[in-house]
Amino acid sequence: MTSGGEFDAIVVGAGVAGLAAATRLAEAGQRVLVIEARGIAGGRATAFRDRETGELVDNGQHVLFGCYHETFVLLRRIGAEGNVRVQPTLEVPYIDPEGRRSVLRCPEVSSPLHLLAGVLRWDAIGLADRLRVFGVAMPLLRARTRVSRGEADRTPGTVAAWLDRHHQHGRLREWLWEPLAVAALNQAPEKAAAAPFVTVLGHMFGPDPSYASIALPLRPLNEMYAEPAVRYVAAKGGEVRLNALARIRIGGGAVEAVEVRGETFTAPRVIAAVPWFSLGTLLTGDVATMQPTIDRALAMEAEPIVTVNLWYDRPVMDETFVGLPGRQMHWVFDKRLAFGESASHLSLVASGAGSLVGLDRDALVELAAREVAAAIPGARAATLVRGTVIREKRATFSLAPGQPQRPGVATPVRGLFLAGDWIDTGLPGTIESAALAGHLAAQSALDNRVIG
Repeated sequence: MTSGGEFDAIVVGAGVAGLAAATRLAEAGQRVLVIEARGIAGGRATAFRDRETGELVDNGQHVLFGCYHETFVLLRRIGAEGNVRVQPTLEVPYIDPEGRRSVLRCPEVSSPLHLLAGVLRWDAIGLADRLRVFGVAMPLLRARTRVSRGEADRTPGTVAAWLDRHHQHGRLREWLWEPLAVAALNQAPEKAAAAPFVTVLGHMFGPDPSYASIALPLRPLNEMYAEPAVRYVAAKGGEVRLNALARIRIGGGAVEAVEVRGETFTAPRVIAAVPWFSLGTLLTGDVATMQPTIDRALAMEAEPIVTVNLWYDRPVMDETFVGLPGRQMHWVFDKRLAFGESASHLSLVASGAGSLVGLDRDALVELAAREVAAAIPGARAATLVRGTVIREKRATFSLAPGQPQRPGVATPVRGLFLAGDWIDTGLPGTIESAALAGHLAAQSALDNRVIG
């Protein structure tokens, strides 16, 4: 069956990038068809029903920052900004390997002075290490200037080399910079390129101190943004199809059609908002002009994230989240904020988890429970009721120097545009990169800009 002329645009993929693109197009008066292969919208940032309990479980803990401008544009557009809680200013509690608690709390003063002041008052590290923070004051100002001008960062080498050049050593490095780098880049500082990290810092430590604030979802991820985005598209006259595996057929230098289980759809604008590893199977027909992009995408290496969910018979944490420096699991979040559960549902996250992703479920649950018990006194008397493990083996793409060049949103194929966190936004593979790419692809499609 052929369906032509019904839609102004087709978006393949209902993750953050696809939904950002679709809602932006719908906002501009376009009738949009969104096609998603899975049975739930949200892509790699969603929730699923646990097979045993039927409870919603996020497929990983996703954290936003106040500097996620494009993400908040999306949330405001779909009426979902109230589904996240933003700190007034950056505040991060930590529990060290000896069980001592400390808090990096930045005062409400101008940025980056608030970071410098917060570090100077941080009693978890010695004075000599605290004073090292002044070594990044000027680099942070330069980074945010480049961000404000829209200039790409060209910092050479790895994150570790950048930290060495600016004399960031000791506990300041171990507790602040390295955990931030691993969380933002999903890769060890010794492997990840410095440029995207410096770009992140330029955004976080922009002119408004709230840009560095952490924002946490108040709802499961599918309810936080995916379902509101689906409703928004439908309210604007569009349609979202789930459990629909699509193929984009190319011919004569243009998109000929989008094929979905015997149905054929046509539209003047098609946005492929799929992960880098899915691009090659999405495109069919005469893909010669897209082959270099496909080849580069397939050559992009992946980095894993491991999330362990633990349920206890009683609340065990006072904070919403805690950093766990010196451990294999990097952060622990109490999901009661998002799920409204009475007993503790903890989510422990290990980014850049190459050493953990191969362990079996029982080993990972045991590891996470052991680290929770060592760090959080309330867990020692509690009973562990249940544990689950989520392995995202291709959670993000590698940012190591020498990785293939990331593409832009425009393509040599007439009517075809790309979106996704892996597009060349200058950012690592974050929700913000995906939202930005989705908005750029939508605007490019509206402008009908096509490279020759």
